[in-house]
Amino acid sequence: MNSNKMRCIAVANEKGGVGKTVTVINLGAAITLENRSALIVDMDPQANATKGLGIDLPENAPSVYDLIMDSKSLKRDDVVLNTRWENLDIIPSTVDLSGAEVELVDEEGRENRLKEALVGLDLDYDFILIDTPPSLSLLTVNVFATAKEVLIPCQTHPYAFAALDELFDTIAAIREGINPDLHVSGIVATLFDKRTRVGRKVLNQLQSDMRYRDLMFNTVIRHNTTIAESADVRKPVVFFRKSSFGYIDYNDLAEELIAKTGFS
Repeated sequence: MNSNKMRCIAVANEKGGVGKTVTVINLGAAITLENRSALIVDMDPQANATKGLGIDLPENAPSVYDLIMDSKSLKRDDVVLNTRWENLDIIPSTVDLSGAEVELVDEEGRENRLKEALVGLDLDYDFILIDTPPSLSLLTVNVFATAKEVLIPCQTHPYAFAALDELFDTIAAIREGINPDLHVSGIVATLFDKRTRVGRKVLNQLQSDMRYRDLMFNTVIRHNTTIAESADVRKPVVFFRKSSFGYIDYNDLAEELIAKTGFS
């Protein structure tokens, strides 16, 4: 693999409930079906991406918290875990991560802790997908300082659509002050139900708004109970039920993401 082609992508939205973690898990899994390798970095103290990939950390096992607090004393293999699926690895999270906000507040270079901790991992993976907390925080700033791309899941709901403006302001501020290489690689509509008038309306707004329309993925993630069922058994939907909308949609998204920015 040519390490220069590694892509580090923050999957982010400051509004909760938009399908962010579901997208991280299932997009990462779908990428491996395209003969690529993916590392998921769980930067959410709720650790839903960790749990969703069936990882149960033993007490006192190292996590992303330890990595960003003291990366020099940890070996990479201490904190990168293999999942049950080939070419899909994770740096897990725990609730301890919530304490990093307070502990790092007076530290110099605090916004670059994650970036420094991940140095060298680009040699091992085609994609690094970083899950983020559903709010703007020092953890989110660390993710934006590390990534080169932002993929934005947007629920087809008026509140989620209205929240995009603030997210784009945040990304612009990060680009100006911390990470000039950061750019939005795309917006993906999630939890879409074509039977509802509001869902159809918001999807149309996303696809027609001058600020967002050129960034929209063609793939739309449909509302699908199979995705929830796969989450319940802690398994990506692409490995859970191959006939489902979830399988189809996340495979389509993975293919489009790979092609969208010329990665081949």
